[in-house]
Amino acid sequence: MGILNNRFSDSSQLGYNKEVKAEIIAIGTELLLGEIADTNSSYIAAELPRLGIDLYWISSVGDNRERLLEVLSRAWNRSDLIFTTGGLGPSEGDITRSTIALLAGEQLTLDPGVIERLKARFARSGREMTQSNIKQAGIIPSATFILNSRGTAPGWWLEKAGRIFIAMPGPPAEMHAMWQNGVLPRLKEIHTGSVLISRTVKLWGISESAINDMFLPLFSAANPTVAIYAKADGIYIRIAAKADTEDKAMAMIAPVEAMVRTALGDAVWGSDSDTMEAVAARLFAEKKLSLAVIEGYTGGQLIDTIGDSPAMSSFFKGGVVAGDGDTLQAIGINVSLYENPEALADAIRLKIPADIGLGVTDFPPQNKKSGETAGTVFVGIAYKDTKKSVPLSSVRERARAKGWVVSAALFELIKLLRTSNI
Repeated sequence: MGILNNRFSDSSQLGYNKEVKAEIIAIGTELLLGEIADTNSSYIAAELPRLGIDLYWISSVGDNRERLLEVLSRAWNRSDLIFTTGGLGPSEGDITRSTIALLAGEQLTLDPGVIERLKARFARSGREMTQSNIKQAGIIPSATFILNSRGTAPGWWLEKAGRIFIAMPGPPAEMHAMWQNGVLPRLKEIHTGSVLISRTVKLWGISESAINDMFLPLFSAANPTVAIYAKADGIYIRIAAKADTEDKAMAMIAPVEAMVRTALGDAVWGSDSDTMEAVAARLFAEKKLSLAVIEGYTGGQLIDTIGDSPAMSSFFKGGVVAGDGDTLQAIGINVSLYENPEALADAIRLKIPADIGLGVTDFPPQNKKSGETAGTVFVGIAYKDTKKSVPLSSVRERARAKGWVVSAALFELIKLLRTSNI
């Protein structure tokens, strides 16, 4: 006998007219030790609102059978839909299958067809399958396999006692593919009749407290709801609405979003999944312009971030990391320009050449100008006759601050590209 709570012993399955409470359990001692981050839970959590599935709990547990059984039992006694990630591998520490079997009171058996598929997969990759891999073919009567197109560990879809239990592998690439191909299509059949849709407006150069004061009445609204939070690339305002359909939810969000955008104007740089580098890349494509970069303070992080844009090759002509005047001299730029950010940006756009020059530098204590704080960082931008130098507040912890300076530089670039006369 298993240990499932009898109060869920009815045989009805989840359906359209039932409010679905979901829970996510990330399994793996490496999560508890901080060796890897749990990105799987956030991935699943972001997918559920459009399915009309309410997520109530997220937890992590190590590779310990007693504690895993405790966490799984608690989930089964309070949730309709339980997701697990991790613990489906071939090692002794991968105990998710056997612990679920213990919970359900069912016997694990090996599926010959899955064993053959595993052998074929190893043969195609030129590797020999070990005895340990065979455990990945284990299954219980209440479960069916979910295909893993990226790895050897199939998932489980288990239905019992009016609950659905979905076990997926831990490696994100495997989990994402399994979700999209094997889990999501089936979950769409568990729609509650309503969806939760959200829009995120992304800002730079305005504080969280200032936004809170501006939109205070919005935060008490029940539907749509409005929330603000700080991220590395600025402040986010999330507007979420629940309705019968996605179109109705978007219609509820639209006037609130329009009000936020009007009030905040140029502080808005993007929305939803936008990144600053991607927004800049789109604007460069629209304007048919090119970019050259020179940076000192950020040590190459600005160039690296711009390089993350898939369209980078269409607009980015090149960049230089110049920590001091000697580097400028080596590439034929006047050493004195190191302390003139906008002139430095202009020099690099002419040297490479490109339409727009972007520079990031700081004034070392021994070279600081009168009135400048030692270590103040500057962003310089140059485009034809338009030249601009933007001082950023003094930064003490350089390693942590470089990303913030990169965001500030990209934001200034986006603002320039959005002007009508460029």
